[in-house]
Amino acid sequence: MSFDFDTIHPRLGTGSTKWNRYPQDVLPMWIADMDIAAPPAVLQALHARLDQQILGYSVAGPDVREAIVADLWAKYAWRVAPEELLFLPGVEPGFNMALHAFVKPGQPVVLQTPNYRPIRLAPGHWNLPRIEVPFEWVDGEYLTPLPAMRQALTGAGALLLSNPHNPIGKVFPREELLAIANACLQNGALIISDEIHAQLCFDGRRHIPTATLSAEIAQRTITLMSASKAYNVAGLKTCFAVVQNAEVRERFNNARCGMVDSVSPLGLEATRAAYSQCGEWLEALVQYLQANRDYLLNAVQTRLPGVVMQAPQGTFLAWLDCSALGLDDPQQFFLEQAKVGLSAGIEFGDDSQQYVRLNFGCPRAMLEEGLQRMERSLQNR
Repeated sequence: MSFDFDTIHPRLGTGSTKWNRYPQDVLPMWIADMDIAAPPAVLQALHARLDQQILGYSVAGPDVREAIVADLWAKYAWRVAPEELLFLPGVEPGFNMALHAFVKPGQPVVLQTPNYRPIRLAPGHWNLPRIEVPFEWVDGEYLTPLPAMRQALTGAGALLLSNPHNPIGKVFPREELLAIANACLQNGALIISDEIHAQLCFDGRRHIPTATLSAEIAQRTITLMSASKAYNVAGLKTCFAVVQNAEVRERFNNARCGMVDSVSPLGLEATRAAYSQCGEWLEALVQYLQANRDYLLNAVQTRLPGVVMQAPQGTFLAWLDCSALGLDDPQQFFLEQAKVGLSAGIEFGDDSQQYVRLNFGCPRAMLEEGLQRMERSLQNR
């Protein structure tokens, strides 16, 4: 079966966060929101749900839970019980709930840098100290400096983990992930694992959910997942937490505190359809995104002198090093001179302000348009 990822769907005037941020002459390639239509089966399921004509408060029924449970088993051989799933309106509320519920005042929260901005900001919402452990660049790969990680975790309340990692696109291998998780266990730190990009891995890599490493690790892990990135339904505000320790699950769920509500009926229906009906579509999408990544990598190397890109192992996000360009602010340069809206590296903890993040989750023609604009801006300096 063939799927269409090349059609450009106009989004101006739709209330899109991505397309409303900048003037209309700017091509937005910043927020992690693909310019690719949701799967046909998801759209059909949403139409069918709308035909019911009533959109009242909803709970996740057995069909939604069973679809997720089956998917987790099929993809990761992860045996999860339906009652071990908690539904939330987003991953961000999830890791904030976890910090509020489990980290004591004064206990540090550890995270790796660069990192997704809401993860970096989350400890501050609860007046918790933040310890950042920068990745090390070793032999062409970002690696966790394990001695520094172990030291940071001493006395820490939690580790906020991003896997696959945003923005560097790292898919953690088992040995490295296990060393990190064991360091958390040794120090009594809860593992809060943001795995929202889990289904988007390239070059034959397989995502490893942190909680699958061992039964002991599973008991100290809150895993946050969603159909939102892989199936491009982020606006439906639906995610789920896998919490296999019953005591931890109850405490985590009680941390809603009247701030984190239930999710929408449309989000639940999209989640059910995505996990139960869209396997072939997802496989085709990953191939398309991998081809986009390779196209972008080649273009950066041949057409954007001074820009360095390491091929992401997953996600649809590229972390571009612009330090050789000699610009004070590369994000602002490309915005003003190329009319391309990228994410500024400083949002992810890049103190050098020489990195930008580019979203290549779009039709190839749109990616090429962005590259042409960036290329011309460098030629005209």
